[in-house]
Amino acid sequence: GSERAGGGAAEVRGGSAGKHAGKRRETRRSEPRQAMLSVAVPVLRAARRVYRAKPSLRMTLQAAVPQGSTRRCHLSAGSRNRLRWDLSPDDIRRRTEELIQRVKRVYDSVGALDMDRVSYENTLRALADAKVTYTVERHVLDFPQYVSACRELRAASTEADKRLSDFDVEMSMREDVFQRLVVLQEKQLCDPKPEAKRLMEKVIKLGRRQGLHLSREIQQEIKSTSKLISELSIDFNKNLNEENSYLLFTEEELGGLAESYMRGLEKADDGRYKVSLEYPQYYPLMKRCFIPETRRKMEAAFQSRCKEENTSILERLISLRAKMAELLGFRTHADYVLEMNMARNTRNVSRFLDAFHEKLKLVGEQERCYILELKRRECGERGYEFDGQIHAWDLPYYMNRVEQVKFSVDKDKLIEYFPLEVVTEGLLGIYQDLLGLTFQPVPKPHAWHPDVRLFSARDAASGEEIGQFYLDLHPREGKYGHAACFGLQPGCLLADGIRMLPVAAMVANFTRPTVDWPSLLQHH
Repeated sequence: GSERAGGGAAEVRGGSAGKHAGKRRETRRSEPRQAMLSVAVPVLRAARRVYRAKPSLRMTLQAAVPQGSTRRCHLSAGSRNRLRWDLSPDDIRRRTEELIQRVKRVYDSVGALDMDRVSYENTLRALADAKVTYTVERHVLDFPQYVSACRELRAASTEADKRLSDFDVEMSMREDVFQRLVVLQEKQLCDPKPEAKRLMEKVIKLGRRQGLHLSREIQQEIKSTSKLISELSIDFNKNLNEENSYLLFTEEELGGLAESYMRGLEKADDGRYKVSLEYPQYYPLMKRCFIPETRRKMEAAFQSRCKEENTSILERLISLRAKMAELLGFRTHADYVLEMNMARNTRNVSRFLDAFHEKLKLVGEQERCYILELKRRECGERGYEFDGQIHAWDLPYYMNRVEQVKFSVDKDKLIEYFPLEVVTEGLLGIYQDLLGLTFQPVPKPHAWHPDVRLFSARDAASGEEIGQFYLDLHPREGKYGHAACFGLQPGCLLADGIRMLPVAAMVANFTRPTVDWPSLLQHH
């Protein structure tokens, strides 16, 4: 039920311009183009290299793997990457129960210690070692719900997530373990390393945020509320991931959309185009289609995804989160969340937003008037009624029109310079140069889907492998519908003193290329 940072449509984002407010209007109007070009140049260079070298798009990073090193790279991936993606639904269920029992034994052992026998090794260190194992095993069990192509496997993974989330609540509410950690802190017997000191402080603070310093009655209410919040959050996300509805439009109703977009759409038996609510199809339509009714239908459908199932869940979550915050002595759920963040509380956030609003109000009103004038003019040209309003389905379209009218940006031409493979190579190349790394593709990687690629990140100077990352970039049924980076294996010291290799997965939903047409990215 944790929230993950999400991305938007398939796009490459450039920096904003306009830093020198005193320059002439003509100079300011050219700055967005300069910012756009500063981002585009490295990628365009990569594009030229790829197009000149090969008739079809390929990752030239393949050439970075030295002769004779393929087998070593593969062995390294297998020996230091502990993640498994070949489990069956029954395997997931069995391993979930085994994991719970194994970790519970550690907590039971810590909770049974005599207070005068509490030490760093048998308390904090024991819990930290168990947490590392638990984290890796858990990701093997709960990550498939977001990426597996098998519906039964996704269902088993979702159930495992629920079971493990319940277990998380149970362990986080272990008052006996919390008391021994407090005693350890009071004895100042903690390992002198800063990592251990920080972990101790954080674990105790999290315990207080779970109400372990409050009465048993309140603790029990917090526990039952936390479990219900976790279960509802998982169901909410599952419904969104499994959502696969689409709308049907004629070619005329999709006026203004590029040939590359139309090529990627399936056709129904009656000849109309199927447009799904996935990001790669939703966002370009909202920005490019000049038919207001098409945009209105698409926006209404997008904002109503899983309405029947998720509205009741959301209403219950709002109530439960407010109850939880009140039990813990916070004014609102937002105050509870913000306590761990830099803002600390809602008052600081409100002051910041109010001050920001005052500074931007005049500029915002000018932009609103400009967009309304664009809409009035276009309605007159196309014969639509002008209602004097900027609707939710108008805003993306007219923001795109501002770029066309003010800056003469032709998105149809621009996307030809940003095939997905070229952008991927360009970005990885930039990070290799910037961070002193080399990214080597792992041949025949053990992964959850044939589309997935695995890269080994190595120190450019020493050649030491310091991490791995998966790229899972295309949509498929049941897959997580946003863009997010999932941490799968943490980089930390294990009980035997060996450092675990950090592994992450970049999950996105860029348009899938076809035999005769590459995946092209929007530029913003």
